[in-house]
Amino acid sequence: MPVSPQHNERRRSVGFLEHEGRSWACFLVTSPAEGGGWRGHFTFRPADAETEADEIRTSDIFLEAGDAEIQARSRGLGRPLLRGLLDSAVYMRDRLQGERPELRRWFRDRLAADSRRLQDQRDSGGPTDHPDLQQLRSLYASYRLDQVAHMIALVRAEDFEQTVARLAGEQTVDFDSCDQLQLAMSVVQRIESLLPLPPFEVWLEDFLAHRDSYQLYTHTLHQDGRLP
Repeated sequence: MPVSPQHNERRRSVGFLEHEGRSWACFLVTSPAEGGGWRGHFTFRPADAETEADEIRTSDIFLEAGDAEIQARSRGLGRPLLRGLLDSAVYMRDRLQGERPELRRWFRDRLAADSRRLQDQRDSGGPTDHPDLQQLRSLYASYRLDQVAHMIALVRAEDFEQTVARLAGEQTVDFDSCDQLQLAMSVVQRIESLLPLPPFEVWLEDFLAHRDSYQLYTHTLHQDGRLP
């Protein structure tokens, strides 16, 4: 009886790649091919993925006599070509989805960009060891956005889309429209108003006492690809 390719699939980590500021784990996946030999492809998974449904893959790009031959060929590809394969896989996924980004991811990316902008305003104003009141208020605004981003990350994608639909009423989020961007940010402000966030004075006392913890939290939330 022939071996089932699905039951003999082999998956090996190739490392991590960056795509538009997001870290992706790369895997070489091989399995027996129908009619003999082995086939192989690459699978890419975002570092902050919650399920295997977030993975994307290339088509089968290897067909060799055995698994070892595919491994040998894959090692000779190099990171630039792997990044090109990742770019291509992301492009094809977006085309199949009508070039519409996942709503929750879009919101989180917007919040991360705004958070970084507010922190850059602080850093450009003078030494960070002794921030003035304006810089501290920028940090506080960044902190509030981080809390919204963290909450969004904890909500299932489908639940978040339903929440946005209710908050936005009959309007939809058009990712290429400035007017709809304003609508999207009003949704963020509505979510922020529902969170039990501390007032500036309470936050300031805690921030000055635990600066390193706040910096680590922000880095983990936006850079490490995992939740704090």
